[in-house]
Amino acid sequence: MKTWIAMLGLALGGAVLAQQTQPPPAPAPTKPRLTLTTSAFEDGGIIPNKFTMAADGTPVSPKLMWTNVPDGTVSFALILHDPDTSLMKKTDEVLHWMIFNIPGTATELPEGIPAQAQLPDGSIQALNQGKKVGYMGMGAAAVGPYHHYTFELFALDAKLSLGADATQADVMKAMDGHILMKGVLVGRFHRP
Repeated sequence: MKTWIAMLGLALGGAVLAQQTQPPPAPAPTKPRLTLTTSAFEDGGIIPNKFTMAADGTPVSPKLMWTNVPDGTVSFALILHDPDTSLMKKTDEVLHWMIFNIPGTATELPEGIPAQAQLPDGSIQALNQGKKVGYMGMGAAAVGPYHHYTFELFALDAKLSLGADATQADVMKAMDGHILMKGVLVGRFHRP
């Protein structure tokens, strides 16, 4: 009996030792995350005046590009906001641009999207903080720190059943449960 117990102990000890000396299994490869970029400025960089309220003339939207689109993407939604504000002492932020139902096959938005509620590709632009359709340039005051203007691109597994009269809260609620992935790009600005 003692011999049998000793042999069992040696076998178990050897198995434990073998487990400890083997390298851990390699982690499963992960798919790259949705990446949002622009040729106008570096992520975290200064936004050129051309795209802001400091522009000569009307500010234009920057060209935006994205890669690593997740499988199953039906549409995209883009929200541009200024998180460095607190309007009317509330949690509301300044909404500079909201465009949704961008086709899931798209990989970019060109510079200077026209201020139209319905675009030819089916994308819908809603009202910005200035109560106008389309892009509103950045306008942080010269006094104080740079504001961090945040572009958020959402890859969705559905189109949103909303119109150009949708609010940001409406779009966020409609996206809930349909977000496959999100890409973020931040630019900084304050008036010269």
